[in-house]
Amino acid sequence: MDALNHLILIGAGLIFLSILAGTYSSRLGAPLLLVFLLLGMLAGEDGPGGIEFENFETVFLVGSVGLALILFDGGLHTTRTVFRLALWPAVSLASVGVVLTALIVGVLGMLLLGLQPLEAMLLGAILSSTDAAVVFLLLQRSDRDINRRVRATLEAESGMNDPMAVFLTIVMVELLLDPGAREPWRLGIDLALQFGGGAAIGIGGGVALRWIINKIEIAVGLYPILAAAGAVTIFAFANVVGANGFLAVYLAGIVMASRPYRARQVISRFHDGFIWLVQIAMFLLLGLLVTPTALMDFLFPALVVAVLLLLIARPLAVLASLLPFRIEWRAKLFISWVGLRGVVPIFLASIPVVAGLPIGVTFFNIAFVVVIMSLLVQGWTALGMARMLGLEVPSEPESQEGALLFELPTATDREIAGYRVRPGSPALDQDFAALPLPKRTRVVGVIREGAVAELAQLARLQSGDYVILLVPPEHELSLDRLFVPMAPRHAEVLDELGEFGFAAETPASALASQYGLAIELDHPLETLGDYVARLLATDPVVGDRVKTGDAELVVRTMEEDRIAEVGLELLTEEERLPIVRRLRRARAWWMRRRFAERLPRLRRR
Repeated sequence: MDALNHLILIGAGLIFLSILAGTYSSRLGAPLLLVFLLLGMLAGEDGPGGIEFENFETVFLVGSVGLALILFDGGLHTTRTVFRLALWPAVSLASVGVVLTALIVGVLGMLLLGLQPLEAMLLGAILSSTDAAVVFLLLQRSDRDINRRVRATLEAESGMNDPMAVFLTIVMVELLLDPGAREPWRLGIDLALQFGGGAAIGIGGGVALRWIINKIEIAVGLYPILAAAGAVTIFAFANVVGANGFLAVYLAGIVMASRPYRARQVISRFHDGFIWLVQIAMFLLLGLLVTPTALMDFLFPALVVAVLLLLIARPLAVLASLLPFRIEWRAKLFISWVGLRGVVPIFLASIPVVAGLPIGVTFFNIAFVVVIMSLLVQGWTALGMARMLGLEVPSEPESQEGALLFELPTATDREIAGYRVRPGSPALDQDFAALPLPKRTRVVGVIREGAVAELAQLARLQSGDYVILLVPPEHELSLDRLFVPMAPRHAEVLDELGEFGFAAETPASALASQYGLAIELDHPLETLGDYVARLLATDPVVGDRVKTGDAELVVRTMEEDRIAEVGLELLTEEERLPIVRRLRRARAWWMRRRFAERLPRLRRR
């Protein structure tokens, strides 16, 4: 009993310390998941904690279920907009990109580390996948925003590429255990069955889970547990019948979120906290499992692999995968850089250890070092890289202040949300009757100083008012933009999207004549917004650019799915890159300083 109490104390204490340490690490800009990993190492046998833990089977089990829940949560947060913007580039990265990454790392492993071909390919498969947990955490919980199309591509890729990496790893392990286990022609059949079966089970399971949640009447607190249990059931069932469980559970989340379902916000908020717990537990266990002193024997080859993966394998795979798509070079460079590795490579590296391969522990230690390097180098610099490449865009509201009071029946496709109007809210600058509310959205009531106000008598909202609205779920973000103050960097970043801003309704011909732009119009009355949307030939997002001779037109702001404001950029592509401007400012500062130092000597002469 005492041993059990000590175990409970240690486990709860580690999670408690992880959350506290994570809070302080974010102020320093440290990658949050790296903190959990290091705390596990400190609690391990080489650290002050001295806990001996070598149970790879437990790590494999927890990693499988944890990754399934992370992918399901990622699917729940993958909107139709993400799929519309980034489906095919993400599919290419998650399939062709993963295979190419595994091949390139394998070839480099044979040439530089002296590995046998199958061993090298196994190492490549283990390191081929980006990590959904790390990418979702970095992009969804940062205080900056990047180009929406680039962000959608990274999110969708990270959710889709794990199944291919798992498949390649298992195939390589089976071939190393028994080289004749799989005939080459059967690999294609197995691949089709794994992914075709996973897709079918995921789509069907998502529809069924949503139908069950909408039909049964249970306590509100049980709906999130039902959703999580349903996700794990879909994952396990797919694995049992020989399909890909990770693909199935990710698609189940996407399908479930594609239409309204009961207790949506309750489920979402529960999963936000629960996924944090899953990630903390996974990284703590992985930190406990590794022996830091043993890592020293593999430090040099692991660093070589990490550098090659970062500078050669990932960029080449991204460039080849995105070749058929019209994606500018800055976006490709950023996608190459944000190939973050996290818990997935370490989880995949536990598969050969559990299978009994002699080289399994070596690959586990190499994967561990690669993950730490990725979190340190890429995790610490990703958002700064986005800013230097000019991919940063005006951020959405600092937080979603809308509070769901209660849900209406799913057939109504509406929810009731409340906002407390804060200083700096864009709604304060509008007449109440002229508030730009999204479609099918209606103000139900306004509470001012504890009393319900008469809507017909309101001229404008005041700071401190509480506004209650009837809103479709897909328009909640539009309401956030109206009622929640923008982040402080909004105006600063907006200046990066063109030197001058014009309303989308501005006639394109007027801009062309005023600035001498070469614009070919469909008709004389074509507006600037319609002109830019026509040239883009895809769904526009903030930051999209079209060339007009020596200048560029930039999408500055959007209202729902339409362009609201267009920026005019007269600088060259090189001049507008923030990194180039910073280097030029630094050079100018250095020249002024040199001149100031030399001026007294010149005067003496």
